[in-house]
Amino acid sequence: MTEIISSFADISDRYDAAFVDLWGCMHNGVAAFPAAVGAMQAFRAQGGKVVLVTNAPRPRGPVEAQIAGLGIPADAWDVIATSGDATRLALFTGVIGCHVHFIGEPHDQSFFDPLHIIADPVTITQVPLEEATGIICTGPADPMADPAVYRPQFLYAKNKGLKLLCANPDIVVDRGHSREWCAGALAQLYTEMGGESLYFGKPHPPIYDLARRRLAALGVEPGNARIIAIGDGIHTDIQGAMGEDIDSLFISGGLAAAETATTDQPEPGALASFLDRAMLAPTFAIGYLR
Repeated sequence: MTEIISSFADISDRYDAAFVDLWGCMHNGVAAFPAAVGAMQAFRAQGGKVVLVTNAPRPRGPVEAQIAGLGIPADAWDVIATSGDATRLALFTGVIGCHVHFIGEPHDQSFFDPLHIIADPVTITQVPLEEATGIICTGPADPMADPAVYRPQFLYAKNKGLKLLCANPDIVVDRGHSREWCAGALAQLYTEMGGESLYFGKPHPPIYDLARRRLAALGVEPGNARIIAIGDGIHTDIQGAMGEDIDSLFISGGLAAAETATTDQPEPGALASFLDRAMLAPTFAIGYLR
């Protein structure tokens, strides 16, 4: 049964490392959450390691710059593992060929920056859909538009047998008070239409493998019982944690704030109903990370 806690400090001494989600947990796309920053600073002060594990479709460098601009200081985390980096490993090993059609916003072009950690990476060329061997999707070109606008392109791609590499499995994200579509919504649509979508971010294993490698590079290799995942995505953060057999702390005041009747804390009955419908059981829950 999921235990509702009042602060991360109530349980933090049980763990050596935390895999912490960013959007909806540490910030809202506009500004950092001061209480969440303070919680991670306190965890690190007692010797814990914070790995920011995010479904951002970009390399960790641009993500580091982004969160600094949002007000998350460097002393609140140790290292970053992004869905973008996990997906880039697949891209540059040729999983969808070398001529790819890009779906995303211009600021996500950093996804194609050279990758030097694998031997003999393939040379990637961006081409029109008609010339493509595969599709890379970092998100819709217009995050406010209905994903259905891609149906004509996806029908052509499906009939051509193209695979879609999804750089961000999230379906939606809340930027301040506005909800935006993410790459996961397009990949879901493509799959529903009969196409093949490939995922490397949460809840899928590759991003956790990357997070563990980056944690090991810090000289820390805790067992599963000493790692906790923290996030607001029930089908990303919590499902992923359960798949990795690690504990989890569900932030109910993020994407599921309405469903869990969260003001300061989730309403226990609403939380239980939400988790029953999701058929998932986080170890702990809290309204907001603090």
